[in-house]
Amino acid sequence: MRAPLDLFCLLRRVGLESVGMIVFVMAIFMSSWALAQRKNASAGEIKQSTYAALAGVPEEARERKNPFEGNPQAVAVGRKLFEQHCAECHGKKAEGTRKAPSLLREEVQQATPGTLFWILTNGVVRQGMPVWSKLPEPQRWQIVTFLGSLSAHPMHANQ
Repeated sequence: MRAPLDLFCLLRRVGLESVGMIVFVMAIFMSSWALAQRKNASAGEIKQSTYAALAGVPEEARERKNPFEGNPQAVAVGRKLFEQHCAECHGKKAEGTRKAPSLLREEVQQATPGTLFWILTNGVVRQGMPVWSKLPEPQRWQIVTFLGSLSAHPMHANQ
């Protein structure tokens, strides 16, 4: 029975205002920590969901071959098309921006040309990527060719 009395005496000595301040600071700290934990978890979910569209591409589309594969002219044309249609969201170097993810990530670079073509053609509307089927098919393949060249030859600022 002595413990509650000792606690009461301690509270009187320290002052109720000080105890209130300590409790308030602890509550702020704990809620900030919980928010940071939740933010970190959702950031991981966002990264995964951003690239999840690649896994949803139909098998038939994944297996399509790029008619411009290995064609340096197609890479150059694809770069220009990328700058015109894609760089605004994905960044000039395809590094990603607040609007759209990086195309340099392993998830994208390991995707088949057919997968990239399908994503480019159909968009990922829920993630904010528009449908690019209005571009002629050869131009879409040239963009895919350019994207494929990024893993072998990272873009530099002077290119």
